[in-house]
Amino acid sequence: MTAYARVTAPVDGGELAVGVWSPDAGGTPILAVHGITASHRAWLLAAEALGGTRIIAPDLRGRGRSSGLPGPFGLEQHADDLERVLDALGVERAVVAGHSMGAFVAVRLAERHPERVDRLVLVDGGLPIAPPVGVAAEDVPAVVLGPALERLGMRFSSPEEYEAFWRRHPAIGPWWNPAIADYVAYDLAGEAPALRSSADAEAVSVNALELDGSAGYADALTGLDVPIDFLRAPRGLLDGAALYEPAVVAEWRERLPGMRTHEAHDVNHYTIVMTDAGVRQVVPLLKPLVTDPKETPA
Repeated sequence: MTAYARVTAPVDGGELAVGVWSPDAGGTPILAVHGITASHRAWLLAAEALGGTRIIAPDLRGRGRSSGLPGPFGLEQHADDLERVLDALGVERAVVAGHSMGAFVAVRLAERHPERVDRLVLVDGGLPIAPPVGVAAEDVPAVVLGPALERLGMRFSSPEEYEAFWRRHPAIGPWWNPAIADYVAYDLAGEAPALRSSADAEAVSVNALELDGSAGYADALTGLDVPIDFLRAPRGLLDGAALYEPAVVAEWRERLPGMRTHEAHDVNHYTIVMTDAGVRQVVPLLKPLVTDPKETPA
């Protein structure tokens, strides 16, 4: 099993929780950024597959063991928190991989602190998402996120009840595995019979409204001078329509000549990082970026 440690990094308002796999590994590390209601445990399978590579995965402000940190919760604050994580761990540059909303955070990190980013790997996220037509701004988070947001206002009498809720999720339940069980257990906070998700609803809602490319985000993305790999999942948050249609990806590929695009197969927005079938398609985009050239066979 890959070595793992939990550490903290000082940020505005307190300490950010960080999981580190292969903490003693040399070479360029991967800074892995999770999605909008997730935690660093979403990267467990990828970290195991990349054994021997240091994986630095924070719980973003308002999530996981960082849920008690105060706002602001915007993408720029997350990006600055990540810089502080790299400072705390003595890392000058990292390959930055972001899944879902974490990809948006990765873009903001590359914009605000370009000297810290070696390359970007955006996993089904990071390209602006048009808000649903005819939906009021205050309703966008619920419409876009569905069960992921619904659970934040719910209370559960036991870990088993919480697991049962997740097993009913159409994009997760059919692919249940030990890594997902670990992720779900880690997300629980509070005491029975009022257990709850550790994700802060305010933080999630703030970030959900930032995914449309507004507030200068689209300009930040097009202004990046860093290699980018984008991997699209063919199915979305409810295992139905994809988060990104191919035409949208093609449009952004034209606007971002430094971006390579890739198509994942037979996965959805969650299983692309939380199942072996998904991780097998993510890892090849990361491995070449962190391999020491001296170790690469001729």
